[in-house]
Amino acid sequence: MLNTLTNFISADVRTAVPLLLCALGLVFSERAGIVNIAAEGLMLIAAVSAAIGSAYFGPWGGALLAAISGLAGALIFTFFTITLRANQIVVGTAFNIFAAGLSVTLNRRFLADVTVTGYPLRAIPGLSQLPFVGDLFFNWQLLVYLTFLGVPLLQFVLYRSNLGLKIRASGEQPRACDSVGIKVNRVRTGVVLFSGILAGLAGSYVSLGQASTFIEGMVAGKGFMALAVCVFGNYTPVGAMGAALLFGAADALKYRLLTTELGSYYQFLNMLPYLITIISLMLLSHRSNKPAASGKPYIKE
Repeated sequence: MLNTLTNFISADVRTAVPLLLCALGLVFSERAGIVNIAAEGLMLIAAVSAAIGSAYFGPWGGALLAAISGLAGALIFTFFTITLRANQIVVGTAFNIFAAGLSVTLNRRFLADVTVTGYPLRAIPGLSQLPFVGDLFFNWQLLVYLTFLGVPLLQFVLYRSNLGLKIRASGEQPRACDSVGIKVNRVRTGVVLFSGILAGLAGSYVSLGQASTFIEGMVAGKGFMALAVCVFGNYTPVGAMGAALLFGAADALKYRLLTTELGSYYQFLNMLPYLITIISLMLLSHRSNKPAASGKPYIKE
């Protein structure tokens, strides 16, 4: 029983990390008024970029390349949505389609006959030796620790700092912000680039933290689930953490049920995390604290 619980929690955390990491960036972009639906494509390109970087430069080279690819993708997204004021949903959808094709091309060009090295585990001395909780909570990859430690930090930045006030005001009252000298589009560009970097690192964890390889289409909707995590968490970092762990638990439950007599219904079990995501959005979307100017380009008069 104890071993089953340990495996379940480990699977929950492993699944939740990329969702949370991507969602933390999306919380900031959403709060600033930008719907970054391109998160799926950013994660997918980052996943293959991380695998390529790891194959040729080691796992941390892969992490760097993934972050750069996420930043580059976010730059493209901001150019069309903020500079050209194109529809954010349309641009994001087009980017996701582009990313699907690009990831396949990069995979077949650079990863055909190479070995990909995953992120190494980093046991915390002393704490990792504690019974039960030691190996469960203090023997993970570095990116896992940084992700969860980043939650209170980003919560503080968003709600207790001058920068966070500017970000939230840009998504609620952009014209009022502009009247007091806040450059709304500059703030929005900055947070989208930040979300691109986090989406890139989230994609790197999919290929280097969960699998130590790249498989075409392996992101499998995690970018869209991260958007759901953002909404379910009421556009806050702490709320996003809770939502990510909930969705991660649904995925862990799926794998657990596949080993039981219910495994014959594997098609239904495979869609369980996505079904829970849809139901959650249906139940809570009308209660979410969505920014007033979300999805609306700002045109300076």
